Amino acid sequence: MVIFSVYVVNKAGGLIYQYDNYVPRAEAEKTFSYPLDLVLKHHDEKVVVSFGQRDGIRVGHAVLSINGVDVMGRSTADGKDILEYLRDAANYPVSIRFGRARLSSNEKLMLASMFHSCELFDQNLKSALEVAEKAGNFGTGS
Repeated sequence: MVIFSVYVVNKAGGLIYQYDNYVPRAEAEKTFSYPLDLVLKHHDEKVVVSFGQRDGIRVGHAVLSINGVDVMGRSTADGKDILEYLRDAANYPVSIRFGRARLSSNEKLMLASMFHSCELFDQNLKSALEVAEKAGNFGTGS
């Protein structure tokens, strides 16, 4: 069994510690000619594929690098917007690497608070079941 992430959440729901054992599993690199046959869009400070799955590139995969240089969110290494860069026919042929992007800090906090909410629900459900057991059987024939 593999542990992908560890989250430590306090009783108030705050994230105390988080560790990712991040190993990208599905990455695909392909050289494209103009025009690009995938539809890309900005989503949560990343550029992701929104339409056009092919050759291991799936909807939801993020642009990780262009021509072997890692991208930073929505921008190329030299600060140009990725979508603007890919609209210019002079930049082709272009090699783009796609894959699953790492979670942002905000996404990690949302995930941790979701774990906290599930734990609270579980505790409330357990106490409700204990009360119901003490009160006796419910249902038909009682």
